Amino acid sequence: MAWRRHLPALATAAAGINEACDAWDAVSDSLCDADGWPLDDKVYGDGKVKRDAEAWKHAEVFLDHGPEVLAGVRAAADGADYVEGPISDDLRRIRGIDTILIRAEELRHEWNQVMALMDGSQPSVLHLYQEQAEEHRNTEGWHYSHELGYKGPALVRVGEYLAHRADTERLAQTERARVALTRSTHKHHCCVPASPSVTPASHPPTLGHSR
Repeated sequence: MAWRRHLPALATAAAGINEACDAWDAVSDSLCDADGWPLDDKVYGDGKVKRDAEAWKHAEVFLDHGPEVLAGVRAAADGADYVEGPISDDLRRIRGIDTILIRAEELRHEWNQVMALMDGSQPSVLHLYQEQAEEHRNTEGWHYSHELGYKGPALVRVGEYLAHRADTERLAQTERARVALTRSTHKHHCCVPASPSVTPASHPPTLGHSR
């Protein structure tokens, strides 16, 4: 279960996305009038740009580690897990996360292509276009980031549960094997007959010489 090593990174990334969202929600209302319109378009816009950038940074962690964890989870979960049990709700929650990861990866690929096309440009021009391209990517990626903030913790919980269950089953198998080996060894010792004692042969009498 090599995929389990990615779970801490995904847990941190999911928390980071939700922190970025919560930080924005905490101030966004104060930046709008009673009808919900921004009091200052630039201040409001800058706040969303910051939120999107922070969230996308964590979303990329899911792009790097999420597919392997998702594949591992689906291989480890059995049919009963989807019907009932402690992870059934979370398994339903992560439905569609593979599509989100694919779409977000496509967005990242487009960004990389743009940067490749800009390679060799004047530093000042490159910096300007890079900022614009980053802002566009982060804005387009906000939907995916937000979805990963919702589904990501469920994926982590499912992964941790399945990893723990696998450890428990492996320990149980090891203990059963140890007990079986102990019984087998004990039975072998009980069934082996004791070696009979060997009485030393008496020396034959020495014959005297006839005269």
